[in-house]
Amino acid sequence: MSARKILILNGHPGQTSLSKSLCAAYQSAAEGNGHLVRFHDISQMQFDMDYGQGGYHEPKPLEPDLAAFLGDLEWAEHVVMAAPLWWGAIPAKLKGVFDRALLPGRAFDTRNANFLGLPAPMLTGKTARVLLTSDTPALLLRLFYGNAVKKFISRQILGFVGIKPTRFTTFAPATDAPESKVETWLAAAGGLGAKAA
Repeated sequence: MSARKILILNGHPGQTSLSKSLCAAYQSAAEGNGHLVRFHDISQMQFDMDYGQGGYHEPKPLEPDLAAFLGDLEWAEHVVMAAPLWWGAIPAKLKGVFDRALLPGRAFDTRNANFLGLPAPMLTGKTARVLLTSDTPALLLRLFYGNAVKKFISRQILGFVGIKPTRFTTFAPATDAPESKVETWLAAAGGLGAKAA
């Protein structure tokens, strides 16, 4: 397998988390197999999450951490994101990354809309893997909630800008998971990293 360019985003805002450990396992295995990895950790990123009143015509200038993230997103062939499921969605700071960084002219082209009026995606040719931690088991997430968070991430964020397909690996229930279970999960993340999958 030829080396792939991989962007890893830890979407948990805490300094330490299962999400961050999953990212580390993925990164270590990917780099061990010769893949090129750039890592971003939202717990370390400094930026204003609020898009504010600027609008698309006068957006806020991107802070250095967001500019670096967007540049690496454009560079990458494969995007890996780890995030916890909080109140049926993703953490606010992670949503803030997408609100601020995925802008017209870099992520999508409003001047080139399709017959439905949707702008042309500008980040095509990339795939994604989401490592989702949750206390809701994957089966119940599908039966009771219709996989809403997965649709939100894969269709309304990543797919909207052209990153697809998005594949998910769910680790649940995550709170107070025994160490043996966590080790199994970390090994699974490493297995994905080794294959850049």
